[in-house]
Amino acid sequence: MEESMEEEEMLSYEAMMDDQNHNNWEAAADNFRQPPPPPPPLPLPPSSSIQDPGREAPGGQLLAMPVGSVDGKDPKEGLPLGPPPLPEPNGVIMMLKSCDTAAAVTKAASAPTPSSTININTSTSKFRRFQDWTQALRLVVMNVITIEDYKSTYWPKLDGAIDQLLTQSPGDYIPISYEQIYSCVYKCVCQQHSEQMYSDLIKKITSHLERVSKELQASPPDLYIERFNIALGQYMGALQSIVPLFIYMNKFYIETKLNRDLKDDLIKLFTEHVAEKHIYSLMPLLLEAQSTPFQVTPSTMANIVKGLYTLRPEWVQMAPTLFSKFIPNILPPAVESELSEYAAQDQKLQRELIQNGFTRGDQSRKRAGDELAYTSPLVQVPGDTDSNC
Repeated sequence: MEESMEEEEMLSYEAMMDDQNHNNWEAAADNFRQPPPPPPPLPLPPSSSIQDPGREAPGGQLLAMPVGSVDGKDPKEGLPLGPPPLPEPNGVIMMLKSCDTAAAVTKAASAPTPSSTININTSTSKFRRFQDWTQALRLVVMNVITIEDYKSTYWPKLDGAIDQLLTQSPGDYIPISYEQIYSCVYKCVCQQHSEQMYSDLIKKITSHLERVSKELQASPPDLYIERFNIALGQYMGALQSIVPLFIYMNKFYIETKLNRDLKDDLIKLFTEHVAEKHIYSLMPLLLEAQSTPFQVTPSTMANIVKGLYTLRPEWVQMAPTLFSKFIPNILPPAVESELSEYAAQDQKLQRELIQNGFTRGDQSRKRAGDELAYTSPLVQVPGDTDSNC
């Protein structure tokens, strides 16, 4: 009887324990069905950090961290590093919470933030600027003019244009592309070939002037003045085109580094290689032509005299009277005591002109000097019998 009672007590105790365990598991299941509370806000990662494919995902690191660190407890009291142990009946919810928290952290870490987007855009902008700079550098390298390119391509174009300008007659049209010549000068100056280009220009013009000087030396005396006038006018006309074409070289090399002017240098070349060599042969012929009226046309005489004065004003001292006829203020101002001398010179010039066949024109309507009457005649005025005018 006692054994049967003990068996009934044991069965009732086991049934009671089963009911209690069933209730505990149902409570745990109800808690599992409820949505977990939202995880606390996590700090954003720094903008400069970029996900490295070789590194472990943030979720995996958080799962390996102690559980107490996620719930705000002391990290020392949490789970050890490595895979978590099997949960106890009451630890199912803790494991689910840790998984949800890790998933939220992973999602937050993988989602792009505004700062990371800006960083990517900035990197793209820098890369584009680098591409633009590389392309510009490539263009510069492609447009580099070496000294061989200058001698074989650019200077031959300038040489041909200078030749045509130096040999053209006044009023002639030369088919030269001034834009192309100016562009060549500009490119050569930008590529640091100014010194070489200036040296080549001086050599080119010097060679031309030496050839002109030899031609003048072989001229006969009766053609010497006229040919000198042609050479002078042709050269001065060429300078009006050459100097503007090389204005970029003049501005950034001659004026800056040499402290001179291109036009002055080219005029000095004509003075040294032509005028100085012929001035002592030219001046006697000019004085002789002045004594013989119209032996040389007045325009030719004026051009030569003014040109010589432009080349070197000191040459006025060789023939001040000749220069004074075409250039003002060469002689000192006139004084009253020398008026008679000036009148005598004018009368002499008039007699010379008459002797050479130049007449004074029709003098029929002019009275001769000895026929002039300085006393007023008696003029009869109507209405008045005695009136003097």
